[in-house]
Amino acid sequence: MNNAYNPFSPLICAWQHRTLIARLAKREIDARYRGSMLGIFWVFVIPMLMLGVYTFVFSVVFRIRWEVPMEENGAFALLLFSGLIIFNLFSECVTRAPGLMLENVSYIKKVVFPLEIMPWVSMQVALFNAAVSLLILFIFYLIVHGLPPLTVLLLPLVLFPFVLLIVGLGWFLASMGVFLRDVQPLVGVMTTMMMFLSPIFYPLSAIPEAYQGLIQLNPLTPVLNASKSVIFWGQMPEWVDWIPYTVVFWMVGWLGFAWFQKTRKGFADVV
Repeated sequence: MNNAYNPFSPLICAWQHRTLIARLAKREIDARYRGSMLGIFWVFVIPMLMLGVYTFVFSVVFRIRWEVPMEENGAFALLLFSGLIIFNLFSECVTRAPGLMLENVSYIKKVVFPLEIMPWVSMQVALFNAAVSLLILFIFYLIVHGLPPLTVLLLPLVLFPFVLLIVGLGWFLASMGVFLRDVQPLVGVMTTMMMFLSPIFYPLSAIPEAYQGLIQLNPLTPVLNASKSVIFWGQMPEWVDWIPYTVVFWMVGWLGFAWFQKTRKGFADVV
């Protein structure tokens, strides 16, 4: 068991059990699409369908516009899609987290099984889906605008602390979901609220200045802004703003791990 007081514990956990995490994630991905006619191709089909629907609704029906030079030639679709990729990475893990232990009761009964890896398994599945969606994004970007700027290579650096935040929340919620069954529906509502209170469907500049501070408190906002900067604008992230968020996200990951390790002894008594 990892030392919960070590701030690098979340990463140590992932590295020590990387083979088991990858095996469980692969099994989950295979099980999700087993028996369907398209199988694993649904991973490609679903993002493309959603891209078409959201683009039609928000760019044709509501005619929302981003005040940027690359507005023409389908740029809105790419901007929207990039935001949805970030949100889905967050939503897929966080909304599932409260029921994570209840889905794996058999593992709780196994004393030697490292329960702390389960949020990492969910994250690896979500990262697989996000990677497929990013591939679709970059293919369409190449068709519409040509090669993306070199700053796109910084995207993993932008997403790294975000991943730690999500896994940290996963540990918190997985633990709380064992003791409080009301957590799961509450998380679902909160996640939907966060989607509409973040600059996915609209730029931050479209919000009245009095409310921009509220939107910036949303943990999705700095990731969305930084990802768009490196993918579309060819700009470096605002490090003065990003570094404090990185520290906070890392602390959430660390505290989530420590909380999970502290409370896991009571799981078997409840389930």
